[in-house]
Amino acid sequence: MELQMKVAEAVHTLNHGIESSLRVAANQWLVMFQQTDAAWEVATSILTSKCSPYIDCEVEFFAAQIIRRKIQTEGTYLHIGAKDALLSSLLLAAKRFSLGPHQLLTQICLALAALVLCAVEHKKPIEQLFSSLQELQLQGNGDIAVLEMLTVLPEEVIEDQYKNNKLSSSTRWQLGQELLSHTHAVLDFLMHQSQQRSADGVQLHERNRKILRCLLSWVRVGCFAELTPSSLPTHPLLNFVYNSMQVSSSFDLAIEVLTELVSRHEGLPQVLLSRVQSFKEILLQPALANGDEKVIGGLACLMAEIGQAAPGLIAEASPEALVLANALLSCVAFPSEDWEISDSTLQFWCTLASYLLGPDNDKGSNKESAVEMFLPIFSALLDALLLRAQVDSNEFDDDGAYSVPDGLIQFRMNIEEVLGDICHLLGSSTFVQKLFCSRWGSSVVHIPWKEVESKMFALNMVAEIILQEGHPFDFSIVMQLVTVLSDIPPDNLKGFMGFVYRSVADVVGSYSKWISSFHNATGRLLLFVASGITEPTCANSCCTALRKICEDASTVVCEPSNLEILIWIGEGLEKWYLPLEEEEEVVGAITVILNAVTNKDLKNSCLGRLLRSSFGAIEKLIDGENSSSLTQDPASYAHALYSTARGFYRLGSVFSNLTAPQSPDPVEDDPVLALLGVFWPLLHRLFKSAYIENASLATAACRSLSQAIQSSGQQFLILLPQVLDCLSTNFLSFQSHECYIRTAAVAIEEFGHREEYGSLFATTFQRITSADSVAALNSSYICDQEPDLVEAYTSFASTFVRCCPKEVMAMCSSLLETSIQKAAICCTAMHRGAALSAMSYMSCFLEAALTSTLESIACITEGSFGAIAIQICCHSGEGLISNVVYALLGVSAMSRVHKSATILQQLAALCCLSEKTVMKTILSWKSLHGWLHSTVQALPSEYLKPGEVEILVPSWLNALASAASDYIESMTSIAGKKSHGHMQGKGGKRLKHIIREFADTHRNVPTLT
Repeated sequence: MELQMKVAEAVHTLNHGIESSLRVAANQWLVMFQQTDAAWEVATSILTSKCSPYIDCEVEFFAAQIIRRKIQTEGTYLHIGAKDALLSSLLLAAKRFSLGPHQLLTQICLALAALVLCAVEHKKPIEQLFSSLQELQLQGNGDIAVLEMLTVLPEEVIEDQYKNNKLSSSTRWQLGQELLSHTHAVLDFLMHQSQQRSADGVQLHERNRKILRCLLSWVRVGCFAELTPSSLPTHPLLNFVYNSMQVSSSFDLAIEVLTELVSRHEGLPQVLLSRVQSFKEILLQPALANGDEKVIGGLACLMAEIGQAAPGLIAEASPEALVLANALLSCVAFPSEDWEISDSTLQFWCTLASYLLGPDNDKGSNKESAVEMFLPIFSALLDALLLRAQVDSNEFDDDGAYSVPDGLIQFRMNIEEVLGDICHLLGSSTFVQKLFCSRWGSSVVHIPWKEVESKMFALNMVAEIILQEGHPFDFSIVMQLVTVLSDIPPDNLKGFMGFVYRSVADVVGSYSKWISSFHNATGRLLLFVASGITEPTCANSCCTALRKICEDASTVVCEPSNLEILIWIGEGLEKWYLPLEEEEEVVGAITVILNAVTNKDLKNSCLGRLLRSSFGAIEKLIDGENSSSLTQDPASYAHALYSTARGFYRLGSVFSNLTAPQSPDPVEDDPVLALLGVFWPLLHRLFKSAYIENASLATAACRSLSQAIQSSGQQFLILLPQVLDCLSTNFLSFQSHECYIRTAAVAIEEFGHREEYGSLFATTFQRITSADSVAALNSSYICDQEPDLVEAYTSFASTFVRCCPKEVMAMCSSLLETSIQKAAICCTAMHRGAALSAMSYMSCFLEAALTSTLESIACITEGSFGAIAIQICCHSGEGLISNVVYALLGVSAMSRVHKSATILQQLAALCCLSEKTVMKTILSWKSLHGWLHSTVQALPSEYLKPGEVEILVPSWLNALASAASDYIESMTSIAGKKSHGHMQGKGGKRLKHIIREFADTHRNVPTLT
């Protein structure tokens, strides 16, 4: 009794205490109490004893939770007598609380179900429970408790496979079969309950809900599976469900039961299809008239499920099928506040359309007839979807901010497939004709913009289908909208009209090739997208449309008047402050057109105008270095840096899209060469200025330089020494700016094959590696602090190894060894990108070493790359093995399995090959054995399982030997030279399996630092 009072007091303090310290203390005491043996007796007595002044519903609920948790965690350790006594106590508690509270009764029943699952020593524990339930049913309100118990039991025994993972699958299957053997008795019990009238203190509607909940639980585990298809439709419980649909309080559960039955029993859709007419007359039509969304939504879900379960039945276009389709159509058109009802029917329409559009299956004329019958319905469905997809202009606030409901946004995304199916069924011509059946006026005031926007949205959604069918339609209405919208002042494009503008711009972009051929359309289209670019709501769509127009109609856009509009757009970018992605679209589009301009003077002139503001911003910043006006005005200084960075981004976009000359020799009036002639001197001056300290400016400058390198081809070679010198020098000055390393990697990727520049590339590699920041990469902790630097440096090293001649790499033996050792350390970093980049470099180096060794296996000369690579592996192999193994420990290891296995396979293959050369005294299989053994021995004991040390090395060596053999065989074959042999053959797959298993079983080791 004293413990009961303490428990009650702690529960009350936890739930209602004013002081947080007292609540924390109460919680800690209750947690400790639950772990004691006394908790069994105290919790049971609270649930079974008569009312006490200090015990209320909260205390009783807590007691039920204690018993349930203790059964789940400790129940298997109770002896049989204790389990039987606990069963009796819980049944007594279930009877006591049969009339509520409902949540407490549910907890008690869940505890009973858990007790059944752990009572495996009984041959038939469920049999014993059902015997007890029969006795309980006869006691007062016991049938209510039995209903609740039968509701939770199927889910706990059959459906939930994971709550009690102590049970084997065979034991759970046996318990499930034992449970289902009582199906007939349960259904009889439910029928008896459904025929009772309220005489036990439980209202009729509440009892019916309990019956439906219980029936739903048993339907989900297949209670009607043994019935013949003909007997299920006439089962008395089905009539009970039908009648429950007509009662508001039980409607939702009745719908849920029928929906579950339809998905499980093939014959039921036919039966329910015949009842749809009555559902429509008795339930749906009054609900539509009264706006009862609960009934409309429930019926929509049920009818959609019927159609999805038997699409062939619906596709026969019988009168009942057409009634169902029309009923669902009325649900779609219902103007609810959200879009869940319409959304719930979409899969039905897609399934039906797929069936109608699918192969004939020897039905020929019948299918054609069915399609004809459904065409009016799908035509009306299009109208309904367009109406529901309309955006309310009131969804935009006074400032024009876009606040369309998330539900509408999702609905518009979801109807794309349905709109496509409707377009296929009606045909693109009919579909477009329906969209344009209304002739809109030419005045902004008289055009129904909500309808226009919705139809433009639909036209854009089906663009791919219409373009594939290849039947151009009359674009005069679209051009009319383009003209009207272009005349709207920019200040009026905020809010809803900006949204309309966006949808029309999407259509212009999607159909750009067809629309551009419309009479005198190009100029108007360019002015239209130019007007919309400045408005945030439609800027992205207008930029994309501009790009597509320029790509699809370059010949027409090249006309002087249109070209002038394009350059005007380009000149306005400086003051429009578009997002970088959108500005890149615009500059790219203009550059595409300039590529098509044949007059080089005109092209250079247009390029000059397009980039005048960019060059001007750069020159202004550089020229102001010696002036104190910029630095003394923070706002002006920030704006100057921003404008310069944006100028570099625009320059980079031009370089990316400008076509380089095919001739390897410089062409005097070539635009790329002319652009380089202005670009590099400015950039060179900026690199030497104090402003380059700014990280954003440095990133923008390096990005544009990278794009210039990639686009200029051989024209850039004359600048290469100066460029690489600047990049390496600036990195040494600003070592937090890894953009210099990335740009240097781009240069080596483009020109690394040129052997005459080998010493230049080696010098660049040496200067970058000598930087203090790179030298500091000597622990995984540091690597995690500088992940961008790790990725940039290891990517640069990979590019160097991949692109430079072997003679150049042989000059850099010490650099390569240092970089490999750095990469081995970095592969243990927690940062996934940094670790994987480091591993990629290690694999790249080993690949080059293997290739070189294979090419000169008969005679590896001293000083050759093959000899140097073997020496590097000899010096660094142990560290490489050790770090790769450490990388496979911890929670992030699974993402590194493939690369780790590849590295180990490559290193094993190199050790095997080295034994066949004069380098065998330096590197051999024995070397690998020793490295692996010392690595495993050095692992802290908490990282390995008992006895794992003894078995890990032999099993890994066997797998590595087989994988190495496969790798070498694959590399020497023609196919292998293309695939590099990674993880090929049984050996490679076995090695990867072993590595994966090791990583999977060592996820919970202490965090590595």
